[in-house]
Amino acid sequence: MAPSAPPPCRAGERAARCRRPWRLLALGLLSASSVLAAAPGAGAMSREEKRRLGNQVLEMFDHAYSNYMEHAYPADELMPLTCRGRVRGQEPSRGDVDDALGKFSLTLIDTLDTLVVLNKTKEFEEAVKKVITDVNLDNDIVVSVFETNIRVLGGLLGGHSVAIMLKEKGEYMQWYNGELLHMAKELGYKLLPAFNTTSGLPYPRVNLKFGVRHPEARTGTETDTCTACAGTLILEFAALSRFTGTSIFEEYARKALDFIWEKRQRSSNLVGVTINIHTGDWVRKDSGVGAGIDSYYEYLLKAYVLLGDDSFLERFNTHYDAIMRYISQPPLLLDVHIHKPMLNARTWMDSLLAFFPGLQVLKGDIRPAIETHEMLYQVIKKHNFLPEAFTTDFRVHWAQHPLRPEFAESTYFLYKATGDPYYLEVGKTLIENLNKYARVPCGFAAMKDVRTGSHEDRMDSFFLAEMFKYLYLLFADKEDMIFDIEDYIFTTEAHLLPLWLSTTNQTISKKNTTTEYTELDDSNFDWTCPNTQILFPNDPMFAQSIREPLKNVVDKSCPRGISRAEESLGSGPKPPLRARDFMASNPEHLEILKKMGVSLIHLKDGRVQLVQHAVQAASSLDAEDGLRFMQEMIELSSQQQKEQQLPPRAVQIVSHPFFGRVVLTAGPAQFGMDLSKHKAGTRGFVATIKPYNGCSEITNPEAVKEKIALMQRGQCMFAEKARNIQKAGAIGGIVIDDNEGSSSDTAPLFQMAGDGKNTDDITIPMLFLFNKEGNIILDAIREYEAVEVLLSDKAKDRDLEMENMDQKLTENDSHKQNAEEAASGSQDVGAASEEPEEGGESSDVADPGSLSPANADSASVPISHQDSYVPGTEEAGAPEPACTSGDNQPQEQQTETESNSKVNWDNKVTPMESILADWNEDIEAFEMMEKDEL
Repeated sequence: MAPSAPPPCRAGERAARCRRPWRLLALGLLSASSVLAAAPGAGAMSREEKRRLGNQVLEMFDHAYSNYMEHAYPADELMPLTCRGRVRGQEPSRGDVDDALGKFSLTLIDTLDTLVVLNKTKEFEEAVKKVITDVNLDNDIVVSVFETNIRVLGGLLGGHSVAIMLKEKGEYMQWYNGELLHMAKELGYKLLPAFNTTSGLPYPRVNLKFGVRHPEARTGTETDTCTACAGTLILEFAALSRFTGTSIFEEYARKALDFIWEKRQRSSNLVGVTINIHTGDWVRKDSGVGAGIDSYYEYLLKAYVLLGDDSFLERFNTHYDAIMRYISQPPLLLDVHIHKPMLNARTWMDSLLAFFPGLQVLKGDIRPAIETHEMLYQVIKKHNFLPEAFTTDFRVHWAQHPLRPEFAESTYFLYKATGDPYYLEVGKTLIENLNKYARVPCGFAAMKDVRTGSHEDRMDSFFLAEMFKYLYLLFADKEDMIFDIEDYIFTTEAHLLPLWLSTTNQTISKKNTTTEYTELDDSNFDWTCPNTQILFPNDPMFAQSIREPLKNVVDKSCPRGISRAEESLGSGPKPPLRARDFMASNPEHLEILKKMGVSLIHLKDGRVQLVQHAVQAASSLDAEDGLRFMQEMIELSSQQQKEQQLPPRAVQIVSHPFFGRVVLTAGPAQFGMDLSKHKAGTRGFVATIKPYNGCSEITNPEAVKEKIALMQRGQCMFAEKARNIQKAGAIGGIVIDDNEGSSSDTAPLFQMAGDGKNTDDITIPMLFLFNKEGNIILDAIREYEAVEVLLSDKAKDRDLEMENMDQKLTENDSHKQNAEEAASGSQDVGAASEEPEEGGESSDVADPGSLSPANADSASVPISHQDSYVPGTEEAGAPEPACTSGDNQPQEQQTETESNSKVNWDNKVTPMESILADWNEDIEAFEMMEKDEL
């Protein structure tokens, strides 16, 4: 029988009686069997299959962790392609991404409590001893306050939490005497100088040895920080205060949260992405639930769960109401402007918002959690991983994927809340994709481009701290755990903090400051203990019925949402006109523009302008759609032209011992075989030509015939090299850059041009590799002699059959070989690489500041105060159709569609860059006007 709902909680009872059910809900650890039965026909996963997948997660973790310990420790992170550690200062700088590295064995500290969750208690005990003995926190190095807090301070506190739990059980850690907590306290004091501001918001960076304002600190001049950076401290700092009895840490974290709450935009109750730490002015006024803000919302709700302070829940509910009112456009979550929340600030989403369905589960709002999660899953099924950013019609915006765990986190919480075996299948897909596409001999490598499958020499610490923890818990039953996970709450880095901290060392006054700033409707905040039986209808088909309309959302439906104007008029789901769909010769499109107050004007100098007059729009809602349309035109100029002009290609090493696990990003040629039209690609063994520059007749044609030729860039045209190797019988060619140390990480890809003559005689594929990527192949030749590669438009599945056969041969031969020979036979090519692969582009989502679109404030142009115009796109950069199915669409069809689009624009189109300056002047003028108005 289902339990009845408890009576409402009186104010004095909230902390004592009602917070415990809230904790159970907030942890997302509801009994799957008591909440939602498996949908008929869904096929509940057998216990044996769950056990098998759980064991597979353990094996994957061992592969990543052991390679870090063997090849990288005591460095902060593992570089899995070159099989060595990443030491800050010894590798080329990756910008803000490197601020997480502090020469404190980051990955080991971040992984401590994961070892216990995965029942690896002996390894945990050894790891704790290494941290205590080897880690130095007094380094002269500038680190991110945010990353150091969630990864290092959180890792030490999580390690301490499970260490004292194991010690109480009496078998392990009997020697432990709070050493990790002492280190956490030392680190806490090293972070405190960052809070030396009038606002209480911390500086974004601090020097571990010299603080902030010391002459040798090399930091302290920053004026801005992200909202999440300042608002994601309360769990770790409060836990440190509760563990040690030193209240200053919790006081500082609370003060920062109070200041952000006070500075929220009062009419919308939203916060911006970036704030001035001295004045409290919003620097970036767009608001969403992704990078730059995400964990601020998470910590408000979890701070209530852990600390029992009602004001945190009130603040979270106030923000959540605003999010669902303005940002949530199911199944999408789109950034808006805090002052004009009805206007979208961008037409793309970043991958960090994948945590939000999990947070909605903690809130108890299941339906939108299911919708957004399903949308994200469809994107993953299309690209194998979640791109760092993708557009509203699910195209890749930023192609990297650094093995982020947020989607796995939400999958875990949804399964625990619904008990739906569908989410076990989702987890199974994640495991298969990681093993198929990201696994390399020395660990798991981040994806440099999800479209091509190319890798990045990077394995962030959060991969071990979070990904394996959530995946293991997804498939683990209660009896598989050595402790009760429900006694803990997860931080944003998935570190474990015990719930009993809420009643320990309560030195902070729980003054409710929320109501000082706003009047809240207390009836909206569910001051009753939630009954998990009524979180959603008692219908086993409930979750499936929500997911079903979204099954084909990416490949077929291409939903764009319902415009508010059409929705208010009840005219049905007719999507608004999108910039990428617009055709100047289509009378229907011109009529829609007229309704939105947008006119198409052909100027005498050949330019084409789109001009909006708000007063000419059919309604204010149509005017909003018009401005949104014009914003999209701005983004198209920079986004899609780049995608079409520089299509990346892949060189995949498929021979032993790689079997397709190493993928290199390559540049295409403007001549020869078009690999995008030959999906099978070209496969063959590589051979170095003589002369190496390929600028004269090949003197070793017998070595090159029926192989893929390797040659050096320089001394002649690319097309001449191609003709020479083709004449020698090569089936393809790879040109390696002669610029020592060049890499696709630091230099933009380009297309190899022809020689100004007709190049139709060149029929073999030609690709270009920068020096660093080319050396990986050359090193492989030196070590293994016979190296086979695949030239293609994107990476193909690994050759599992050959890999298994090779594994069996290795096992048979192991009895005939000594241990040293067996070990050398399994080395990864990356170990011989001359130079490490850098970490990714500067637009990494981990850096919130890098998320700003080129014209982020363009949506703020006041349609009631001034006109705004957007030019058309270049003929060469005409946008592709809105609803393509990516790789499934034939290239010929795409070409034909693009050609039609060009014809429609005729010859009056001019480059957008020529008038962007005028647009920026309009934006600057409005910003000044808006500032004066505020």
